[in-house]
Amino acid sequence: MSVSAIFILDVKGRVLIYRDYRGDVSTKFADKFMSKLNESEDSGKLSPVLHDEGVTYIYLQHSNVYLLAVTRQNVNATAVVVFLHRLVDVFKHYFEEVEEESIRDNFVTVYELMDEVMDYGYPQFTEAPILQEFIKTDSYRMEQAAVKPPMAVTNAVSWRSEGIRHKKNEVFLDVVESVNLLVNSNGNVVLSEVTGCLKMRTYLSGMPECKLGLNDKVLFEAQGRNNRQKAVDLEDIKFHQCVRLARFDNDRTISFIPPDGAFDLMTYRLSQNIKPLIWVECLVERPSRSRTDYVVKARSQFKERSVATNVEIILPLPSDTTAPVTRCSQGSAVYAPEKSALVWQMRNFPGGKEYMLRCHFNLPSVEAEEERHSKMPPIKVKFEIPYFTVSGMQVRYLKVIEKSGYQALPWVRYITTAGNYEIRMN
Repeated sequence: MSVSAIFILDVKGRVLIYRDYRGDVSTKFADKFMSKLNESEDSGKLSPVLHDEGVTYIYLQHSNVYLLAVTRQNVNATAVVVFLHRLVDVFKHYFEEVEEESIRDNFVTVYELMDEVMDYGYPQFTEAPILQEFIKTDSYRMEQAAVKPPMAVTNAVSWRSEGIRHKKNEVFLDVVESVNLLVNSNGNVVLSEVTGCLKMRTYLSGMPECKLGLNDKVLFEAQGRNNRQKAVDLEDIKFHQCVRLARFDNDRTISFIPPDGAFDLMTYRLSQNIKPLIWVECLVERPSRSRTDYVVKARSQFKERSVATNVEIILPLPSDTTAPVTRCSQGSAVYAPEKSALVWQMRNFPGGKEYMLRCHFNLPSVEAEEERHSKMPPIKVKFEIPYFTVSGMQVRYLKVIEKSGYQALPWVRYITTAGNYEIRMN
């Protein structure tokens, strides 16, 4: 990956910031970019990567500014897009809001940051806490003594500074899984997948080494273990840069020196067939041309010892609905006219339970009634199930090793949430 220059433009394409790294492009390419962008919009072929006359334009729009990377070489476009996102995160760390006004007000700091995050077109350091150790805001006055670069800049561990101290050494690990589900109007599951994320918050002194063990199917098979313990076949695994990938490829051990504070250690996906955790059936009855009745059944299909919390079932209603009357066996139902929906809320939904809601409402306009009902959006379900993972993911161990020999307290919790969870109405 080698970028020739980075531009920051306003919405009209005027150059706010221009940093040339290789000396083979000029500011005129910003005008060419806007022309090419307008052509793509007019043709309906808009893309984050544009190519014209041997020059590649890779851009990201954030708020009212464009971040544009220009190159004459065949670079990894995805890596450049990720770099631009990381650059936005760095600016947010300094300015809170990344927009034209904040860029203009802090242009000196922006130039200093762009000098550090990239060298001769190659990305360097994009960790905002490390950059802030030697690139200060305008309100900070540098002392006259010689300023040494942070150890993280000259160290192989660029995401963590040396000399970190905490009174209490703790590690918090959250295994968060999101269920994406789509059920068609015949009651068949047409899409089901689980996306997971291991979120960590570390408050550890020194330079600790952490080792994490999961019930990984590939690891269990390599070790010749029997199937008494449930194993998970992980797909599309993505790690934080602190993880030693060579060691993971060799023996599936997740070993890393963590950043200080919160970060996402790992993301994964499972495309297995999943039994819907909360099943919703909606029977529509029409006693008369101006009245419609809903009979809704919601059933939890997970183990009885688990309890779903903050359950929200969004039932679509026709846009001209008037005076809906509801009665439910659990929770409460509120009509949300701005959503054209009835929102059924339940604070707790234990496993193996079934609840019912009845609703009737009037329709003042009776024209094209069948067509109106045939175009209803799907039922959407939101929920959280603590202490539960739908995939069966388990943390077998979490070890913290530091040369001083202190004892760290690891805390692990599990939670399953609803992602895009939709059930089409019949």
